[in-house]
Parts: sequence; C-alpha cells; structure tokens
Amino acid sequence: MSNALVWLKHDLRLHDQAALAAAATMDQAAALFVIEPEWLSSPECAPQHVAFTLASLAVLRADLAARGLPLLVRVGSVCQVLRELRCEFPFDHLFSHEETGPGWSYTRDLAVAAWCREQAGLSWQEFTQTGVVRRLRSRFGWAGRWQHRMDAALIAAPAGFGTPQGSSRVLQPSELPSLADLGLAAPQQPLPTAGEHAGRQVLQSFLQGRGADYRSAMSSPLTAADSCSRLSAHLAFGSLSMRQVHQASEARIADLRSSTAAGAASETRALRSFTGRLRWHCHFMQKLEDEPRIEFENFARVCDGLRGRDEALFAAWSKGRTGFPMVDACMRSLCATGWLNFRMRAMLVSFAAYHLWLDWREPGLFLARQFLDFEPGIHWSQMQMQSGSTGINTLRIYSPTKQAQDQDPEGIFIRRWLPELAQVPLPYLAQPWLLTPAQQQASGCRMGLDYPLPIIDERAALAHAKQVLYGLRAQPEARGEAAAIQQKHGSRKSGMAQTGVRSAAKKSPRRAALAEDNPQLDLFG
Repeated sequence: MSNALVWLKHDLRLHDQAALAAAATMDQAAALFVIEPEWLSSPECAPQHVAFTLASLAVLRADLAARGLPLLVRVGSVCQVLRELRCEFPFDHLFSHEETGPGWSYTRDLAVAAWCREQAGLSWQEFTQTGVVRRLRSRFGWAGRWQHRMDAALIAAPAGFGTPQGSSRVLQPSELPSLADLGLAAPQQPLPTAGEHAGRQVLQSFLQGRGADYRSAMSSPLTAADSCSRLSAHLAFGSLSMRQVHQASEARIADLRSSTAAGAASETRALRSFTGRLRWHCHFMQKLEDEPRIEFENFARVCDGLRGRDEALFAAWSKGRTGFPMVDACMRSLCATGWLNFRMRAMLVSFAAYHLWLDWREPGLFLARQFLDFEPGIHWSQMQMQSGSTGINTLRIYSPTKQAQDQDPEGIFIRRWLPELAQVPLPYLAQPWLLTPAQQQASGCRMGLDYPLPIIDERAALAHAKQVLYGLRAQPEARGEAAAIQQKHGSRKSGMAQTGVRSAAKKSPRRAALAEDNPQLDLFG
C-alpha cells in the first residue's frame, strides 16, 4: 500500500497543483502545512503574511476535505513534524513543490533532504511550479524552458483521494491556530480576500476590464491600485500558479485579437505588456536561485562597505517623515495597505540608497514586512538593482519632486496620505519647503513643526552618490566583475543576437545592461 504526504508551502491551491495530483494516485494520502518557528522569527515575516496564509489555508482545507484529503496543520520545525507524523501516518512518498525562498528555508530544505535519505522506504519528490530552473548552468535557452513550462497543460484538480488511516484512527483535518495562538498581534493592514477562488476572481476582473489601461496607468499610485493586476499576493502564496495566469492571459489576448470591438487593439497591447512582466517575475527569482548569497551580500563585491547605517535617516524614511512629500506619502500608504505599485516601490528604494546613502539590507527587511506580496527572489534582486549594487544595471535615481509632478499632478495622492499638507497650494505641494512663512501660516502647515523639513540636501546627496558610484564602475576591477555578473545573471536576447550579448558583456557591461533594463527589447533567448 502506497501512502503519500503532500507538504504544502507556497502552493495553497487545488488546481494546477502537481503535488496533490501525484498524491491522488496513491492508496492513501494526507496534506500538511507546517507553521515554522524559523519563519515566524525571521526578520522578513510580519503578522499580515501569517494572517493571509491562515486565511488561504482555511479555503484550501474546505476544498480538500470535500475530496477526502485531510489538511494537517502543525507548528514546529519541519523535520521534527515529519518525524512525529510518520509514526502516526507511515507515508512512503513525500510530495512538494520547489521553493526559491530566503536563507532559512534553503537551510530547512537541506535538512529535510538529509532526513529523507535516512528514512528507509521514503522518497521525496519535488515539482516545479514557476519558470525557475534548479541547478541552471547557463542563462542561454532559459526563455525557451520558461515558455515550455508555461504552455504545458494545466493539471486538473484531483477528484478524490484515498482515505488515510493513522496508527489508531482516521486522520482528521486540523483546526487552524489563531494569530494570538502563535504569539502574533493582528495585522495593521486590511487583507484582501485570500484563497484560490478569490485569486481567480481577481485574475478575471483584470483580464476582463481592469487591465485595459495597464500600460498607461501602472506608474501612478492613484491609477495603479485598480489597473494593476493585484495578483502578486496570490502568486506569492500560491493560490494561483504562474501557468494559470499565463494561459488565461494568452487566451484573453487571442480573444481580443479576433475582436472588432473598439479598444480591443489597445487592450491587447496592455495585456501583452503584462505577460512580458510574467517572464520578468521568474527572471528575477532565478537570480536568487542561482546565487542565494544575494539576500545578504552585494551582487558586485566592489560595492562592499560602500554604504552604511544611519538610524535617524532610516527612521525618518520608514515612518514617512523625510520632508519629501511623494516619498512620505508612498511610505505611509504602503504601511497602511501592504501594497504599492512598482514605480513607487522603486522610488522608495532609490531614495534610501542614493539620497540617504543607506545600505539596502535594512531597508529591504523593512519593506519585506510591509509588502503582503513579499517574494524573496524578486525582492532581493530588486533591492540590489534599484540600489545600484548589481554592477550591471543602469543607475536609477528617482527625483521625488518629479515623480510627484508626473504621477500625482493634482496632488490627490499626497493630500490623501499627508493630511498636514492638505491646504498647501498645488504649486508648492511637491516642495513645501519653498513656502514663505506667510504661506505656511495660511495653509496651516509650519515647516519643521507640522511637517518636517527635508532631512537631506537633495542636490548634494545626489552629487555624492553619482560621483562615488560612477567612479567605482570605471575601475578595471568593477568592469571585470560586471562582465562576470552579466554572464551569470543577465537576461538574453534570442537567436543570432545571443553571441552579440555575450560579446557585449565582455566589452561593455553598461551596453550589455541595456537589454537587462528594457523588457520591451529583451526577448529572453
């Protein structure tokens, strides 16, 4: 008799779930989710992540119970939980999905692999669920492998499972612990509806209307909240698979291309821009998979020791009290909602790295706790990319004033999140420090009292950042390192251009970085 245990992690769904499908072919099966102390105590974990996980598990538990599969939820280290559970339910197959996670989960997976090797008659099989390739030797050909995976047939939800018998009784689905049971406070941010059913509704609402203005609306925090897909949390927790999103998007694009309705062509272009970013999603995750150290160390080691810590500057940035309204409005919005559009995320990181000259690690941990959709591979790759420590990407230095003028021209977003600036005249809203004393009095906002003065001299800070970083990149050591980084982690063009990219990386890391920076030019080989 074959007994299977499905170890659930970031794959909390019923459909397109290879581990569950494999378990459905066994005589008996059970599913397991482990709430790990290593996760709860990790510096990137926040109550909102745990709350969303528990809500997702509640939905999945009901779906699995209807098919005869009990969902067991345990608190503890995974190896210990598996050891104890195997005494109760003698499983001989352990099924799970591959995970590209933070350092603590990588260490845990090594321990689970070692434990499985010690167990007689036990095999552990891991399945892929993204475009990330384990033990990838070269980036060339990566895009073709991604496409092959995403175009493969979706895996149907299992109709039923063999009833698992424990040592003395039938295993029953577990009650879910509360946040209080786990020693956690309630999250400050309102959570979106969790689970696979909600994820599919969000996907359909995006493809059937909300995404029509995706390309033009995704940069402003005002319009992006509705026009972006809002699928990132469902992808991060696995209530939807990347393949489901890809295939649903391609199906919608095919429908639009055959349509004569007004706006169909524009909507097609918008969704094509979105599908390109699905590839970027896995492209950045692949970087952490290939080089786990980038969670903790600079891509380019020539950047080691370049920046440091300043508790006062970090506190002002993390609390939305820098004196730069667009930065502060974005930070306060993020901390209140758990979500922010990509351009504004990049601006927050850019400001911390270039204006405040902070090392990316501490700001990265803070942001990880704020983002409900925290995805380690994307997060740490982007933290370094936006901080200029990859050695190969163009330095992106965002002007908070220009971003306010471009992305919030009427001041709606700033006034919403910085009520102390509500009466400041629009011409001064992005730069309230230019108000005269009389204007401050009239607008009810005294600079330095009701709202902080800028905590740094922007012009001097940027001059320093550019001088140091461009000077560093000009050094032969930095150029040599950049070529090696581009060769290992950079994206690739297709066909005959492959040789050119490889040559460009050797001759000019900056030229090679142009493809990495521009998703519309990069075809992923």
